[in-house]
Amino acid sequence: MLTIGIDIGSVTAKGVLMSDGALLAAKSCFTGYNAEQAARSVYEGLLEGNHLTKTQVKGIVATGYGRNSVPFADKAVTEIMCHAVGANHLKPDVRAVIDIGGQDSKAILLGERGKVLNFIMNDKCAAGTGRFLEVMARALEVDLDAFGSMSEKADYAAPISSLCAVFAESEVVSLIAKGEKRENIIAGIHAAIGSRVAAMAGRLFVGGAASLMMTGGVARNVGVVQALEKALRHSVDVSPHAQIMGAIGAARLAQAA
Repeated sequence: MLTIGIDIGSVTAKGVLMSDGALLAAKSCFTGYNAEQAARSVYEGLLEGNHLTKTQVKGIVATGYGRNSVPFADKAVTEIMCHAVGANHLKPDVRAVIDIGGQDSKAILLGERGKVLNFIMNDKCAAGTGRFLEVMARALEVDLDAFGSMSEKADYAAPISSLCAVFAESEVVSLIAKGEKRENIIAGIHAAIGSRVAAMAGRLFVGGAASLMMTGGVARNVGVVQALEKALRHSVDVSPHAQIMGAIGAARLAQAA
């Protein structure tokens, strides 16, 4: 049974094609100002790239920030449920998920088969999100994709005390003016994100979690992952499919619909 999951995030639109739980293909593009157009782009790209017609796909589920902007989907499901289902599909023993996306971050507590037991979400502040990293990268005039590797070359993490993106940017500018190394500043930025997300997740993962997975695009940044592990005092599993986890969960739910 062929199914498609489409995750319309605030920054990136992701789509995956699955066959009875096996991942066949994935496609992504920038969401831009038109979420529906982005959804159609990944959907049609998956069909064309795999020589399929619309009738061959038996189910489509949309999730994410723009899930209600996908008129051709059979159903819209929250990203919390989809990330939980996706994580469980790839690693059944996962009992906690931290999802850091472009505009928000979430901590999700799971039961068996990916059932959501509880969750907590930061969607009111840019701190601890991909947007925070984008602002910092612009201030440092560094490509965001280089952040992870650069932080590994730091001598130490430069202290960044503010958890507000606006004030933290001012701190970064001050550190630059003092001649602080970019690598040290980036390590400090990662430490600030790790501290912020760990504080949020810690309120949910009381007593710890047997197995913890990080999902979302920020999971590609090894510096943030390491900072989060240090702040949580817990190992964090990162799948190669972290950025498309929500789309994978949506495609799995499309099969069950």
